[in-house]
Amino acid sequence: MGILEKMFNPAARGSTVRREMLAGLTSFMAMCYLIFVVPGMLSDAGMPKDSAVAATIWITVIATLIMGLWAKFPVGVAPGLGITAFFAYYVCGPAGYTWQTGLGAVFISGVVFLLLTVTRVRQLIINAVPMDLKYAIVVGIGAFIAFIGMKSCGLVVASPATFVTLGNLGDPKVLLSVGGLFLISALLSLRVPGAMIIGVVVIAGADMLMNGPHMPQGSIINTSLPLPTETFMAMDLKGALHHGLISIIFTLTMVDLFDNMGVLIGLSQKAGFIREDGHIENLDKALISDSIATMSSAVMGATTATSYLESAAGVAEGGRTGLTAVTIAVLFFLTLFFAPVIGMAPAYATAPVLIIVGAMMMQEVGRIKFKDFTVALPAFLTIISMPLTFNIATGFGFGFVSWVGIKVLSGRFKDLNIVMLIIALCFVINFALRLH
Repeated sequence: MGILEKMFNPAARGSTVRREMLAGLTSFMAMCYLIFVVPGMLSDAGMPKDSAVAATIWITVIATLIMGLWAKFPVGVAPGLGITAFFAYYVCGPAGYTWQTGLGAVFISGVVFLLLTVTRVRQLIINAVPMDLKYAIVVGIGAFIAFIGMKSCGLVVASPATFVTLGNLGDPKVLLSVGGLFLISALLSLRVPGAMIIGVVVIAGADMLMNGPHMPQGSIINTSLPLPTETFMAMDLKGALHHGLISIIFTLTMVDLFDNMGVLIGLSQKAGFIREDGHIENLDKALISDSIATMSSAVMGATTATSYLESAAGVAEGGRTGLTAVTIAVLFFLTLFFAPVIGMAPAYATAPVLIIVGAMMMQEVGRIKFKDFTVALPAFLTIISMPLTFNIATGFGFGFVSWVGIKVLSGRFKDLNIVMLIIALCFVINFALRLH
């Protein structure tokens, strides 16, 4: 304990080593569902499932350790759900790119994000984008994630007449997912630690009772550490530099930019890290940690790493130092020994988590000033176009272009700035390149 006291000095932040470790455990319980959900989506992108599981856990361990030991933030870092969904269901789906090329784009976006951070351009971009549009982006990504969850469990299915329609409610998989959705929601309302992971385990257990266990090859528990051998350094940087991926790299960078900044500012506010002048200690280090994590994630074979909002659970428990993050990392490291069990969870077992995360992100909609129509329409287009076009980048584009266009036509020039004009122009060019 003496070493930990010297390394992290929790007393200076009004905390203790015991409280920091408890906070780390709490955040881990809130975050650990990702080890089921993220590899499942990466598998849908064509990645080998075992390597996807190993890559997801390893990058979570490494990235969170960097955040804890260097940036000293009580925050867990792991591949983000929204950006993983974009990667799996657009980049490696309708866009037609291989997962190797997609990983190349992730790596380049990490480099861009790092450059934006060290040159402080990212602060300029973040300040230039209106808050209403930032909220709309969060809500839109939430709607996109929820739609994927409903699709993966069969709650909504394709229809030639209406594009989508209600799935077969008599399907046991659909019923189990809906039951899991209610269970997790109830546990969350009761503030039960690890509510999401409990829900996933219950659904997977019920699936085993109905259909028999889907036992992994070999042992259930790893005696040696699994490695992402099939995805490590598999990224295709040359392919990622193809002109068609510019918009994808841009989207990955923008989501990383806003997502990380939003989460870190929110958690800093909750933890009392923001000074009266608005300065947040070690924020630059935290952002650099995220960008390094993204590049490392691509090397391992996973998608853009981001600070997890679920870390708020640990902050609420009193986590104030990097020791909280180190505890999270250690606990995720231990899950590596149970990687074969993680691969046993069916896709519909994790679907309720996606729907619930989407619902959580929807909370930001109340902050949008819908009474101002020059705000309402761009925000609405941002939100609705993400799930309907199955593309986060399109939502970005519709939002930025419509914001600038409506403000110009309304004579509201004071609501615009050069950065917004440049971003909107980039999207206009991107849309023009898609014309046939």
